[in-house]
Amino acid sequence: MTTITLVQGDITRQTADAIVNAANSSLLGGGGVDGAIHRRGGPAVLAECRALRASRYGKGLPTGQAVATTAGELDASWVIHTVGPVWSSTEDRSELLASCYRESLRVADELGARTVAFPAISTGIYGWPMDDGARIAVATVRAADTAVEEVRFVLFDEPAYQAFAGQVG
Repeated sequence: MTTITLVQGDITRQTADAIVNAANSSLLGGGGVDGAIHRRGGPAVLAECRALRASRYGKGLPTGQAVATTAGELDASWVIHTVGPVWSSTEDRSELLASCYRESLRVADELGARTVAFPAISTGIYGWPMDDGARIAVATVRAADTAVEEVRFVLFDEPAYQAFAGQVG
């Protein structure tokens, strides 16, 4: 059974087998968690992302999918990049958000990762409401058939931490 833990802080300071990046589809870095992971991970992360773009993902990584690279200078073996959906008030994209967590765990299993640190995917600049994002994240991880022993949600601030704490119970 997977243990779910919550930490308030900076995901780039976590020690885990894999750190999940809330990436944009370009895989080439950006703002928020994505930019922080690329900055702290260093040039090796960007180099592998560029190689993925040049080979398998010429048009970018599709929303809801996940792919792994080295973690570079991060205290992890891998970064698992996943592209969350932009929140919409007129279209239910919750299955795409759930897919980010499922696919990241699938990739983690393929890698043999036992500890995985997740941010609150899509809840930053992509506008997903934190309470709903927390609900989808925790329910998806609980339902996942995975060998990952610990899923650690690393929440940037107190409101995010409280939203996830309300779901974990």
